[in-house]
Amino acid sequence: MMKMKDSKIMNSYLVEYYDKCKSGEIIVGRELMAMLNILIADLEDPNYKFDVTEAHKRIKFIEHECKHSISPFAGKPFLLELWEKAYLETLYGFYLYREGQWFRRFTRSLLMVGRKNGKTSLCAADGNAEFFCGNVGTNVLCASNDYEQAGIIFDEINNMREESPKLMKVSRKNIKGIFMGNPKQKNKKGKYSYQNKAKIKKLSAKTGAKEGKNIDKAIIDETHEMKDNSLVMPIWQSMSTKPEPMLNEITTEGFTEDGYLDGLLKDARQVLKGEIKRPRWLVWLYTQDNEEEIWQDKTTWFKSNPNLGVSKQWSFLEELVEESKTNSATRAFMLAKDFNIKQSNAQAWLQLGDIVNIDTFDLKEFVGGFYISGNDFAETTDLCSSTILLKKPNDRKTYLHTRYWIPESKLDNAPDDVDYRQWAKEGWLTIVEGNAVNTSLVADWHFELLEEYDLKPYKSGFDNRYAKDFQSRYIEIFGEKITINIPQEAKVLNNPMRTLEADMRDKNANYQNNPVCVWCFKNTGIKLDNMGRIAPHKMQTTKRIDGTASKVIAYATLEWFRSEFMSLIS
Repeated sequence: MMKMKDSKIMNSYLVEYYDKCKSGEIIVGRELMAMLNILIADLEDPNYKFDVTEAHKRIKFIEHECKHSISPFAGKPFLLELWEKAYLETLYGFYLYREGQWFRRFTRSLLMVGRKNGKTSLCAADGNAEFFCGNVGTNVLCASNDYEQAGIIFDEINNMREESPKLMKVSRKNIKGIFMGNPKQKNKKGKYSYQNKAKIKKLSAKTGAKEGKNIDKAIIDETHEMKDNSLVMPIWQSMSTKPEPMLNEITTEGFTEDGYLDGLLKDARQVLKGEIKRPRWLVWLYTQDNEEEIWQDKTTWFKSNPNLGVSKQWSFLEELVEESKTNSATRAFMLAKDFNIKQSNAQAWLQLGDIVNIDTFDLKEFVGGFYISGNDFAETTDLCSSTILLKKPNDRKTYLHTRYWIPESKLDNAPDDVDYRQWAKEGWLTIVEGNAVNTSLVADWHFELLEEYDLKPYKSGFDNRYAKDFQSRYIEIFGEKITINIPQEAKVLNNPMRTLEADMRDKNANYQNNPVCVWCFKNTGIKLDNMGRIAPHKMQTTKRIDGTASKVIAYATLEWFRSEFMSLIS
């Protein structure tokens, strides 16, 4: 425990928070504890000064003038949690001596915390506090990867402003931003008048002319979505003329491979380990120590969710953890967004037990019927796959018959774990002369199904990247309005992929124990977007997932035309 006589330290939220974390009263992860240890040691470092005056002024402002605008706390005063006070006090309480005077130490911060822990509201309140409590002419910027996301914090700043009659009297908002001064009091003088050119604006990564903004404080939201520093760097450079700039980055973990956040976290963790020195960068990470503890001890959930039981409900997280035990997409999204554990697109979609299914069927059972098909037409280096989807009346099972094609020139470059020639002998695969598969061959195969089994396509979904020949031939054979383009986007593929996963898990997807399908299933990972929606993704570039893709396309087509198709079946 700290035993310091300085009254400013005795009344410190940082010290109080540190003491409770150290004693175990508050549960935090190793990475945050490492930062707290550094900060507490720095309290006695003569290179730094710790003065809570400015920090406590902002904390008092937030709790007296800011109100929540979002349910279930809408209209209620913003009463900061201890961790929020400790964070703000650290940002504004440390000073560094240089060029003959004391300057605010931290010019940059990284706050990583699980979703629904109030980080947006906290940063909005901080933005308001800096605007009204900071220097005359303070320039505040809300930025993110897209304009809508940047607007979330900006709008919350304005919502808090509008909830306070005092703040409304001395400020105004228009289409360009929030500004100091009331239109009804244009002759008013002083800090809270038109003379003060302070303003709050928003900016997205897609906006041009990011330079020259002359910013005092920037709040950059959801850095996990950024592929590079093309948004952050111009903003940071625009702050170079300011003696006490502050760039605050807030985020959860994400799914962008080798993105901006990955590099940022690499440096941040080196700072926490003492491997590199960045004395003006505050690294504040709410992270788990490992994944295993999430499943074994739910009290460890506080490590990445400091507002658990406050703004984030226990029941919500408990249900999510339970669902994730049987749903790979939910699991990946939860681990990234709720527990800040980076998820790779290489994560397997199905467990081996979900894939194994020895059931089979004969196409003769469906003679004279209708089917829906899914068709994946790949580049010359890939397989080409077509799956026909069949249903029986009053039967929950879905029956999937898949044929594959591959160019002869690619046989000798097959991955070590497959034998294309053996699959061809067994009738699962057709080897095509030359270097590419002419997709019209797939349409011809569907015609063979019509001739041999009187099986007729109701709708045939396809990925249109390489489908020109297929579509032309299909229209020639079966007529128009049967082929359907299925966009290869997570918002389209999410539901059908989840339905197929559930069918695989419940053994309701009979794919004839096709060994090529088994191989494709094993190779399939999941790619998540920022809304938790999934699409198929290769786990390794040399492996193929075309069989999975054709089935997901078939399921997507079924989803669009289920009622009409099932009426034909019954």
